[in-house]
Amino acid sequence: MQDSFSLAAIFATPIMQAGWLALGGVLITRLVFRRHPILKLATQLAFFAALSLILMVADIVPYEVGTRQGTIAETLFVGLAKIIWWTNVAWALVGLVRVFIILERKPLEGRLLQDLIVGLVYLGTVLSVIAYVFGVPIGTLIATSGVFAIILGLALQSTLNDAFSGIALNLGRPYVLGDWIKLSDGTEGRVVESNWRSTHLLSASNDLVVLPNSFLAKLGLTNLSSPDPSHGMTLKLRIAPTRMPSVIIEIMQRVLLSCNTIMKDPPPTVALRGLDASALEVELQFRVRNIAQRIEARNEVLDSLYRHAKSSGLMMAWPEVSPMADAPARADDIGRSRHVTPLDLLEAIPMFAALTDIERQKLADSVSVRSYNMNEVVVREGDHLGSLMILRSGVVLMSRDSFGQEEELDRLAPGDFFGETGMLTGKGEPGTFRAITSAVLYEIDHESFAFILHERPSMAEDLARILSKRVQPNGVVSSSNFENHESTVKSILKSIHQVFRIKH
Repeated sequence: MQDSFSLAAIFATPIMQAGWLALGGVLITRLVFRRHPILKLATQLAFFAALSLILMVADIVPYEVGTRQGTIAETLFVGLAKIIWWTNVAWALVGLVRVFIILERKPLEGRLLQDLIVGLVYLGTVLSVIAYVFGVPIGTLIATSGVFAIILGLALQSTLNDAFSGIALNLGRPYVLGDWIKLSDGTEGRVVESNWRSTHLLSASNDLVVLPNSFLAKLGLTNLSSPDPSHGMTLKLRIAPTRMPSVIIEIMQRVLLSCNTIMKDPPPTVALRGLDASALEVELQFRVRNIAQRIEARNEVLDSLYRHAKSSGLMMAWPEVSPMADAPARADDIGRSRHVTPLDLLEAIPMFAALTDIERQKLADSVSVRSYNMNEVVVREGDHLGSLMILRSGVVLMSRDSFGQEEELDRLAPGDFFGETGMLTGKGEPGTFRAITSAVLYEIDHESFAFILHERPSMAEDLARILSKRVQPNGVVSSSNFENHESTVKSILKSIHQVFRIKH
């Protein structure tokens, strides 16, 4: 073997050692630490330092144009070593970008900016390889490619406009992934993706809206999820001025107080916006925990409004566009409130829907009226009430003791009832019921209810099914819990038969 640079000698050179080191670094960082960015970056830096040391020992300077004289094989291996070194430089810098360039500790928000910097890193690496490995003057290359760059820029004008608009939106940070935004043209949705070309919104109807970044940057934008996830809502009402405004304000406060989905802090407010002969204009202002609860909260507020209006005798005014809107309230209507009878409430409760009119009237005739002051307890958790309580007016809070702290479970509005657990099954109440405003309740005692059940034994099964749904999630019986539901029905039915001594 006359050639001093034989194949065996080549594999023993520092150049080949650098190659093996680089290969090992790629395998370890890409396979072992793939899901651990910090460890992956530390490993890349360690291999890069070792690779630089080997090249320095071999007197190879990667950032200088090669002037060494040698065989073709030596020249090729030196060039390959420089390419490997510059590639490791790029990977190390990209690792630093992915780990540390994160806007406000939200990696997905800074993804577009990261991609831009990563692209510049790789572009710089390619130019460095061309300059220091192949010895091509970069200045001349850039000058000769200017015309091509102009032609390419004109062809990609729309795409570049979207890309730079996306960069501007990410740097300005008017929204992040997961935020709910509303545009000035009425488009509304939750941001699910933001890339170079467009921003994707998921609308309330579960449709995907794709907006070019250049189009999005030109529109006014309202971030409904900032500065916190809670969302303010306003409900405008027109109420017939048959009661004093102070009384109407108190009733509207009870409407908001009896709702479970709206936030209690900050407290909801009632604002009077106007008064004329036909209507008192009222605005209910409240907040929900997140934008997804808007529909649920609005439905509950309207339901509560209907209940309290019926209970207190309030009448809604005609809409402004109606021919009747300008008709003033009659003088003899001022201060008049329709009296809500026990029969009215019984007819509105699904549990008594199976009764005939005569049976409901008998049950209504047997009720007793109970009045409670604010913060007065109706029944405590675990106590046996033994009668059915129907809320006539006011708001009642249901809570339970949780490690010495009061845990709120539910708020009851006019028409809601409680006490059926103790009366129908003989068990203690599942929570403490306390009036948080002055409240009036109708009470149906055990004997009055027993009369109805003995007259119609088949009603016991209807009641058992209604009560069993109240213990199901959201009151819905699905195919997965149908067997458990039927078992609960039989258990409740057995308890009703025992408590009321019904033969079956």
